[in-house]
Amino acid sequence: MGKKGKRDKKGKGAEKTLAKMEKKVSRRARKEEEDLEALIAEFQSLDAKKTQVIESSCPPPSPRLNCSLSAHPEKDELILFGGEYFNGQKTYLYNELYIYHIRKNSWAKLEIPNPPPRRCAHQAAVVPTAGGQLWIFGGEFASPNGEQFYHYKDLWVLHLATKTWEQIKAPGGPSGRSGHRMVACKRQLIIFGGFHESARDYIYYNDVYTFNLDSFTWSRLAPAGIGPSPRSGCQMTPTPEGSIIIYGGYSKQRIKKDVDKGTLHTDMFLLKAEGTGKEEDRWTWSRLSPSGVKPTARSGFSVAAAPNNRCLLFGGVHDEEEEESIEGDFFNDVYFYDLGKNRWFPAQLKGPKSERRKRRRGRQAEAEAAGEEELQQPPPQGPLEIVKELVAEDGTVMTIKQVIPAAAEDKARSGSEEEEEEEEEGGALGQPVEPCPRSNAMVAVKHGILYVYGGMFEVGDRQVTLSDLHSIDLHRMDEWKVLLEMDPKTQEWLEESESDEEDDDDDVEGAEGGEEEEESSEEESEDEEGEEQHPAVQPGEQQPRYVSRTEQYWLRVARSHMGPEAKDKKVLKVAHAMAKTFYEDAI
Repeated sequence: MGKKGKRDKKGKGAEKTLAKMEKKVSRRARKEEEDLEALIAEFQSLDAKKTQVIESSCPPPSPRLNCSLSAHPEKDELILFGGEYFNGQKTYLYNELYIYHIRKNSWAKLEIPNPPPRRCAHQAAVVPTAGGQLWIFGGEFASPNGEQFYHYKDLWVLHLATKTWEQIKAPGGPSGRSGHRMVACKRQLIIFGGFHESARDYIYYNDVYTFNLDSFTWSRLAPAGIGPSPRSGCQMTPTPEGSIIIYGGYSKQRIKKDVDKGTLHTDMFLLKAEGTGKEEDRWTWSRLSPSGVKPTARSGFSVAAAPNNRCLLFGGVHDEEEEESIEGDFFNDVYFYDLGKNRWFPAQLKGPKSERRKRRRGRQAEAEAAGEEELQQPPPQGPLEIVKELVAEDGTVMTIKQVIPAAAEDKARSGSEEEEEEEEEGGALGQPVEPCPRSNAMVAVKHGILYVYGGMFEVGDRQVTLSDLHSIDLHRMDEWKVLLEMDPKTQEWLEESESDEEDDDDDVEGAEGGEEEEESSEEESEDEEGEEQHPAVQPGEQQPRYVSRTEQYWLRVARSHMGPEAKDKKVLKVAHAMAKTFYEDAI
């Protein structure tokens, strides 16, 4: 009883501290939000002029982050809403609604009267009611300079059958926030965590709310047990039994004035509803200890439900916080979590069946030919000529001849076979079709196929916002398909002005002119830094500033493609080739 009493007392103390911090942040944020409300109202007045539903074919959406991508419950469509874009100087917010037609591989823009205000970092959940509904909660609006934030606490529903937006006004809901997570589970929406930020303060949440889709009422849960610490950007997955799984996330805390320390969470929890009927409101937190290979610590990862009672995790970034800067290692790997077995495991690409069959047949034929030759001929005493035929991806047959001494026959034969495998792997990897490493990608699963849209990565001080689209069959796990390409080199990036006055006076000029000079000066400074940090780099080679810190990532990617039996030297060689190809294309 003593230990339990202390634990309960500690929990109540943490709740009081959290409440005080929330009031403090709320007071300071109120003035900022009042300033932004006028700007939001101006945008809403423009939206109010739309009086009819218009759906029109359009090019793919412009690059954007922190939007939502959801699979239509009844049609072969993906629904993209909201988001933000930062070009180095200015932040743009959106409330546009796009439809991706899967079978046609085409986009359409859907303009519906009275949409939600512009926002990003919101949450969306789809339910199959009445032809399909898309529910939106929360998110944030940022000032153009990105220094002021307005956090929404509104709830909206898009009726997909009638193409109408409706705001649901119900008391008792969560406070304004972004970075939270929301899922639909057994006729209710469940919301967990998130954060609220002002210019000087911030607060992270670990509260849980439910919204009943039948009675349209909010409830705040008070689960028993010890749950996750406050965080945002976590994985939230419903189970078939109606429980909720929480994994990972990010939070930060102030360790001294103007100094914050971030935390990457890797713990895992189960929120379980106990009993039935009237006891359905009794929830309990418990900690999970999954088996298998867990994802490496990261933030900005994306999650989705997967076939066979699994959920998946894609991409993300691991930031190394230094005194004056943050450098990140970005990922493009996929991990599965088996809900029934409580087990993590990394996804492995199998490759197309045709290529695997060709490879097996080619090796089998070579082995048979080599066996016949050994039976028919005595061991050679002189030089031996080895002839090999390789089939390239375009169907070209290449013949390779090699003359070796007889004493080194076995050794050279095995070495040539390894080189052939490496050439086959290298040929396939030289033009990778998998998504490049990124964080904050938008993902959705439809008919067992994973779709990955956009995201971002960084090269030095530059942020690259992506708008490409990839897919992979989660049943076959054979290969990624590129549905929409993007060239990062075409993206506008403006350097920050040296003073606030320049920001105010040259806002339009900075967006329209001077781009080439800024980019060239940026490249020159990066080249100078690269020569200092990497003296071994040859002239003409492009080397990312953080390549030495991402080498482990590329080694993991190369190893996953080549298999555990591959020699370390060959894995290292392929990893360097992959990294060089990717970054030369990106910069």
